[in-house]
Amino acid sequence: MDTSANQPTEGSEIIRQFLPNSPYVNHLGIQLTDLRKDQATLTLPFTGELITIGTTIHGGAIASLIDTSAMVAAWSGATASADTRGTTVALTVNYLAAAQKEDIQATARVLRRGRSLIYLDVEVHSASGTLVAKGLVTYKLG
Repeated sequence: MDTSANQPTEGSEIIRQFLPNSPYVNHLGIQLTDLRKDQATLTLPFTGELITIGTTIHGGAIASLIDTSAMVAAWSGATASADTRGTTVALTVNYLAAAQKEDIQATARVLRRGRSLIYLDVEVHSASGTLVAKGLVTYKLG
């Protein structure tokens, strides 16, 4: 009986395989920029399809970047098996400035790991350095 599928694996390896195969992540164009234990940085390259009005990036795209970067950071420090699943259980976004016609980057950091819940802080900056949004995310792995 092959039990290799149930052997513990570093979550960062699982997420490196997941991201390139996620249709929604690919649709938005989100790219993994940096991955460390309990921290992840993802970039959302600017495209005209992300605009809500004028040259402003839609808040939903920013929220998706926050959610995705938190997911990546949550998995990055986890030991998981092939049947481990995860989901966002809470997401709070505070928009601080408009992101205008430029790439944005989110850095998610684990604040605390519980038995199954992971609490994360996410900052989104524009390419020019403006703090665009802050997110607090609770993610569940199990």
